[in-house]
Amino acid sequence: MAPTDASAPSAIRIWLLAARLRTLPVGLAPVLVGTALAGAQGTFHPLRFVAALLGALFIQVGANLSNDYSDARRGADTEDRLGPVRVTAGGLVPPRQVLIATYVTFGLAVACGAYLIAVAGWELLLVGAASIVAGVLYTGGPRPYGYEGLGELFVFLFFGIVAVVGSYFVQLERLDWEAFALAVPVGLLAAAVLVVNNYRDIDTDRRAGKRTLAVRMGRARTRGFYAALVYGAFLLTPVTWLLGDRSAWVLLPLLAVPLAAPLVRTVRNRTDGPSLNEALARTGMLELIFCVLLSAGVLLG
Repeated sequence: MAPTDASAPSAIRIWLLAARLRTLPVGLAPVLVGTALAGAQGTFHPLRFVAALLGALFIQVGANLSNDYSDARRGADTEDRLGPVRVTAGGLVPPRQVLIATYVTFGLAVACGAYLIAVAGWELLLVGAASIVAGVLYTGGPRPYGYEGLGELFVFLFFGIVAVVGSYFVQLERLDWEAFALAVPVGLLAAAVLVVNNYRDIDTDRRAGKRTLAVRMGRARTRGFYAALVYGAFLLTPVTWLLGDRSAWVLLPLLAVPLAAPLVRTVRNRTDGPSLNEALARTGMLELIFCVLLSAGVLLG
């Protein structure tokens, strides 16, 4: 139901709600890690970093807007969902405006990508195109993969592997196994953000026929999966120290373990919307803190 005029939020607040600011660390964090590794190897191009960062954020926001539009059309965002109101389904913004905003946001991402292609190589055209297509087809198209339980896999790939390795490639125009190794824990935490979202929405998604991984696995196994993703990221942190040239500074992210444990407990013990909404936001911040510490450790060692 649309809000009354007296209670209607401002236009800026509505569009910030549509952008889903709490999820933006998922786009920001991997760029920091890939760029830090390049910097540790002696190369840093500031303009390429800014373009990669903005491009990642625009892709994230564009995917969120596309998801908002597509879920509303499919009837997945109902009034009884536990998460924040969606602007299309909630009647806050006409569907056509959300669709136009999606095109504009992805267009800005394309502009950032065009610059990176010009300065770093045509290979980034494939990366950018695949990222945008993945963002649209998450809930759009004839067979949205988010409705088939593949959302976490694609988030791991595109907001972990592709984002970290791509950000590294933007700087040095080559690949390195350490970039892939550092990308894995980043991708695990990015996937954990989506797991919380789908765990929260498990009942409404089931009724809407949205067969997310949480719907397929059930509550108990989804809670275990979330814990495995979060703690798995920390367990894999030492790989480049043990097998590569990184020093013990790369273990700095382990300082964030005390932030992770309460999140795992919240997801294990709570099912109410406010608690899980907070857990989602804090999981995104955990990923950002983890990646800031990881980036600092890479640069120091």
